[in-house]
Amino acid sequence: MSGQPAVRRPEHLLMASPGRDVAVTVVTVVLTAVLFAAVASSGVLAHIQRLDEAWLQLMVSHRSAPVTALAKFLNVLGLIYITLPVRIAIAGYLALRRRWWHLAAFVAAVVLSEILIGTLKGIYDRARPPESLVATSGASFPSGHAIAASVTVVAAVIALVPPGRRRAAWGAAAVVFSILMALSRAYLGAHWLSDAVAGVLLGTSCALVTALVVGLLQRRWVAHRRGGPAPPAGEQAPGTTEPVDQR
Repeated sequence: MSGQPAVRRPEHLLMASPGRDVAVTVVTVVLTAVLFAAVASSGVLAHIQRLDEAWLQLMVSHRSAPVTALAKFLNVLGLIYITLPVRIAIAGYLALRRRWWHLAAFVAAVVLSEILIGTLKGIYDRARPPESLVATSGASFPSGHAIAASVTVVAAVIALVPPGRRRAAWGAAAVVFSILMALSRAYLGAHWLSDAVAGVLLGTSCALVTALVVGLLQRRWVAHRRGGPAPPAGEQAPGTTEPVDQR
């Protein structure tokens, strides 16, 4: 023990490139809005329903024991008994590290998604597919599993990994996991394919929108403390720190 105070590492900015991040967020939100608007239209929904039924028939005709086991494992991962402890662990870690901007973005994304799940299911009140391989409850659209999985992993990557190649790699892994969760819901007959796709888009939108808003506030706060313009893309934010043990 040197007796010297711990040096504090600057907290990374949530937004690496505001212009690019805004563009990605806008595209994702627009795609989400288009799909939700399409399902809300009875005429368009009729066409979507035919595609959903064709996809379900394809899944049923190609079911196998290994794939079914994997899909059921993903079903368990999406249950609240798993997602809630994971979310609490991530939030607790961010709080212990005093990464308040990242904690705010993560918690806001999760809370927003949970509010939207129940609200949108009640509004759309879409019937689920027949003969699901797992227990289900509530309306079908959008998929709660897909929303919970995508918002948790995408928001976690943004909060935990600094911008750069590592975030891109972890972000790609998060997207792959979200897609697998969505496909597993349609494979099990727990949701129509459009329910699952909508869930991934909505969960990702929640994570991106909250990170964008909190990130803009973070940059403004940093600029205010500096008394000048916001820090360049990729630069860490001074004054928002996490302790580094020098022992």
